[in-house]
Amino acid sequence: MRRSLFFLSVLAASISPVYGLPSEQAVGRRDEAEKPLGPDPMSTIFNGVTVPPMKELRGPDFEESIKEDYCIIIPIAGTAKLLRQSGKRYMNFIMLTSNPLLSTTAKKAADNEKSLNSFHGYYGFHFASLNCAAYADKCKELGIVGYPRFVLYHKGKPFDTFSKENKGMQELSTFIEEKLEMIKPGSRPPGGVNLPKPGDKEGQMILPDKDKAEGNSEPEKPTKGNSKDASKGSDDSKGSKDTKTSKDPKDSKNPKGDKTPVQVPTPKKEVKEKKYNLSGSSVSLTAESFLKLVTTTQDPWFIKFYAPWCSHCQALAPVWQQMAKDMKGKLNVGEVNCEAERRLCKEARISSYPTMHFFRGGEKVQYEGLRGLGDLVNYANKATDVVGLGVQYVDAEAFKKMEETEEVIFLYFFDHATTSEDFAALDRLTLSLVGRARLVKTDSKELAERFRISTWPRLLVARDGTAKYYTALAPRDMRDFRAVLSWMQSVWLPIVPELTATNARDVMDGKYVVLGILNRQHNEDFVQNKRELKNAALEWMEKQTKLFQLERQELRDAKDLRIEEADDRNDQRALRAAKSMRITIREDDKKQVGFAWVDGIFWDRWVKTTFGVDVKNGDRVIIHDESNRRYWDSSPNGVDIMPSRTSILETLTHIAASSPKLKSKSTVGFFEHIFFTTRTFVSSHPFITLALCIVTIAIASLWAKRQIRRTRTVTGKLGGSSMGFFHLDGKEKGLFSSVGSGPSNGKVD
Repeated sequence: MRRSLFFLSVLAASISPVYGLPSEQAVGRRDEAEKPLGPDPMSTIFNGVTVPPMKELRGPDFEESIKEDYCIIIPIAGTAKLLRQSGKRYMNFIMLTSNPLLSTTAKKAADNEKSLNSFHGYYGFHFASLNCAAYADKCKELGIVGYPRFVLYHKGKPFDTFSKENKGMQELSTFIEEKLEMIKPGSRPPGGVNLPKPGDKEGQMILPDKDKAEGNSEPEKPTKGNSKDASKGSDDSKGSKDTKTSKDPKDSKNPKGDKTPVQVPTPKKEVKEKKYNLSGSSVSLTAESFLKLVTTTQDPWFIKFYAPWCSHCQALAPVWQQMAKDMKGKLNVGEVNCEAERRLCKEARISSYPTMHFFRGGEKVQYEGLRGLGDLVNYANKATDVVGLGVQYVDAEAFKKMEETEEVIFLYFFDHATTSEDFAALDRLTLSLVGRARLVKTDSKELAERFRISTWPRLLVARDGTAKYYTALAPRDMRDFRAVLSWMQSVWLPIVPELTATNARDVMDGKYVVLGILNRQHNEDFVQNKRELKNAALEWMEKQTKLFQLERQELRDAKDLRIEEADDRNDQRALRAAKSMRITIREDDKKQVGFAWVDGIFWDRWVKTTFGVDVKNGDRVIIHDESNRRYWDSSPNGVDIMPSRTSILETLTHIAASSPKLKSKSTVGFFEHIFFTTRTFVSSHPFITLALCIVTIAIASLWAKRQIRRTRTVTGKLGGSSMGFFHLDGKEKGLFSSVGSGPSNGKVD
């Protein structure tokens, strides 16, 4: 009797769970606690029973999810359409994993998947998928490079792989059946499983036994190792395809002392990461080798473009070779002689020497930092980490820890509908952010609630706890690489960055900069003054945001008022004109204000010669306008600006107005000051400048004509009727021949 019940329960494991139900009423007898709140859109119905969707694993929880039993992982990557098609095909196998798996004596469904009445509980075998588009770093860590690829894990270690791209689902079914038979010998149906086609709602899944169909009822001869098992229970071993057994945690104890050989799972070797620059030297590249090694591959390269006659290139040469030695096994390092490879350097748009670029495939980013060995090695290590890890996934806890160490973090929100094209566009941004900011991605609900994310995908930047969002009207806007990168460049600086030679242009150009000149040696004052600068920056940003929103709302109210007035008058022309008005105001329309600090001891000479400030006398604050070569160092009260939010905001309000109310000082000479002042006026008031130019030209033309007329009149009087400068009648006569002589008739009184 026990063997019959066992055979029936094993038989049910190979088919959809509905075959264990006598009628649809069995479904209705489930506990109310097991009922889902609503239908799952990814589930299917087969023979009247809901088949649950495949379990989707998350990258951070991967090891925890597969640490027990057997688990076959299906890595998936591709477009949303491909994922949907793959999901329908793989649903055939998910039918083997759903509850209940009932025997003839069971009265209700298994309470959970750990029950021996369930497929999972009986075999210790699970199905799951891993989205390699969303968790590319995890798939790369696991060595998954091709699709389709089915990896069987046992206790967290790779056990076997099925990756036959040219085979169908029947071959995959055979692969799984062999593993199930290995776990529980004699438990699988003799004829195998008849898989339904994608979209089928009902069908018979058990194939008839080939031996019985051919009239051959003779059972298979058992092997020597299984002779005792076969004699004790022929029903359990009949039709077994494979007599190999594995060391399963549930069958590890053998109370009867059988000496059956045990096959222990041997985990596969982990895929080793690819090594670069094995020689530890800089490779000299030509046009041909550049195309072969750099452009047509995805290998990372740090390349220097130089000219032999360049003195700066000659000074950089030993540093570059030492950097290449330090990056041995990590990063390819190369160099191009632009005197010998002029065409290659022209295509790379090299305009000065030396120029250093980081390449990955067809993408590149220019290195603009200092040329010291430490600076180059630091940049190369950061770039290598970005290329190796890609855009990392973070959850709420990891993001919180990252905020403690990183000043600027770009956070990309995605969901199950995010396509591979979106992730590919995201990966293109990584190189441009090397050494500037971190870029991570997440699908955490906790982070979505924190930042109030309601549409996906979405990109934001987090700086000191404040978030700023990239405005995208449609999903395709998130794939606009140039637009997204341009926005990133406008916000990738910290709220109060340190002014260095690398970021000086980004910090100073085109805006007012509240520059704190601090002494790093005074630890307590240094920390306190930096905090005051940051608080002043946050308050100013909040104030400007509110003013911008208020101004934009006033323009919208004015537009609504025009529409209402035109509607009341029934003036269709005015109504169309009012509706066609566009609110084009932007925060960038006004001159922006930035905040930064500089080490007054390290940059002592520059601070003294430019602003006349000696940091040894105490920390100071300067409001600098680099575009006009001017600065302010005193508050409206006439005292020095101190590192205090009150002093800073009070002074900044007077300076950031349309016309500054405080007198500025110049960082250049008198004539240069006139030049920069004129340039600023022209750029700020182009139409007024054009009108002044026209008026000036008109006045100059009138004056020139008047001078010409006056000159002609004077010369006409001097030259007589001839209106010339000289009048020679003979050899002795000239212009001044009559001067001092008598009358023209020659008479003399």
